[in-house]
Amino acid sequence: MLRVFEAFAGIGCQRLALDRTGIDYKLVGICEIDKYAIRSYEALHGSVNNIGDISKIKKEDIPKHDLLIYSFPCQDISVAGHQASLDEGSGTRSSLLWECKKIIEACKPKYLILENVKNLVSNRHKHNFDKWLEYLEGLGYTNYWKILDAKDYDLPQSRQRVFAISILGDHKHYEFPNPLQLTKTIFDVLEKDIPSKYYLSQTAINKMKKY
Repeated sequence: MLRVFEAFAGIGCQRLALDRTGIDYKLVGICEIDKYAIRSYEALHGSVNNIGDISKIKKEDIPKHDLLIYSFPCQDISVAGHQASLDEGSGTRSSLLWECKKIIEACKPKYLILENVKNLVSNRHKHNFDKWLEYLEGLGYTNYWKILDAKDYDLPQSRQRVFAISILGDHKHYEFPNPLQLTKTIFDVLEKDIPSKYYLSQTAINKMKKY
């Protein structure tokens, strides 16, 4: 059975992916500090071993695992943010990526999965991404990364994200999944009967049209 640890767990979306693919796994722990995310996580998945703040955990508290999921905060590298960077030691939210070093060095999981915004590999941030991959290579990992778009996997939304798969030691060459034909539209996933309180007022609509 695959032992899984989720850093920056949020509400456990990537764990949901494991569920939907039918992979036999055991969730041994997570790192999450947002109280609302934790509440949502437990509502979806039940109680969980939450180690807490990734910047404060000790190596001896990290459970042994085979797969580390570590999709670190994107706020400081996203085009929607202030581009505060993910430089190691900078204290930004995105720089929490480097806190994963102690998890990887303590447990040496066979597999690592990272997902983040496309801007991670822009000219502004690519040097840090390359530095991270070089660090993993120094530990014996082989890295595979690619920009994938949700619309290429039968989801009616263009959402480009960087995915990086890292595998420790000898293994079969990894290939990212081939695109799927888009068969859905946005109307296939939207709820049909929405209470009127969730609709924009005509005043708000007119204001949006103006700008």
